[in-house]
Amino acid sequence: MRPYLALKRIMDLFIACLLIVVSSPIMVAAIIVIKKGSEGPVLFRQKRPGKNCKIFTVYKFRTMTLEKDEHGELLPDMLRMTRVGSFLRKTSIDELPQLFNILKGDMSFIGPRPLLVQYLELYTPEENRRHEVTPGISGWAQINGRNTISWKEKFTYDVWYVDNISPFLDAKIVFKTIKNVLVRKGVNSSQTDTMPAFSGSNTMEG
Repeated sequence: MRPYLALKRIMDLFIACLLIVVSSPIMVAAIIVIKKGSEGPVLFRQKRPGKNCKIFTVYKFRTMTLEKDEHGELLPDMLRMTRVGSFLRKTSIDELPQLFNILKGDMSFIGPRPLLVQYLELYTPEENRRHEVTPGISGWAQINGRNTISWKEKFTYDVWYVDNISPFLDAKIVFKTIKNVLVRKGVNSSQTDTMPAFSGSNTMEG
């Protein structure tokens, strides 16, 4: 697996550079409509754990407003989702800034999605194995349900990927990801949140 991982990094760099150039008009357009659509920064930045649980900052285009309730808490995700943001998510354009995460080496095109830092203390040793490889923009769990599957299923897919990583598997994930984006499959699992918060294996359903 080690020789392939070295080759994978080279391919990531080459393809990321190419896609940044090709998608630059789309990213410029996204920046303009986000700025016009609502107040707030263009980019959404958040700390995430990467390979070996190393913390990095992930970049996305902002798809939500910063509206809060009377207690000062952010409103549920889908209540803050802008019309532009919904389109960006359905087309996965919101993920384009992660091309720069790939250039930095924080992410790969294919791998388990990087989740929230606070989840680290909730993983079982088996679930934590998802951090043995570099996280990706898309992964085995994403093409098998994305936000429509349970956390238990998601982590099972992630660990299976770690144990079976290969160029053929990555190619399959790439083609299936493109297909899912085109048919807009598995974007949101409910009308209130993009994905229910993970609260630990002992409380997971499914």
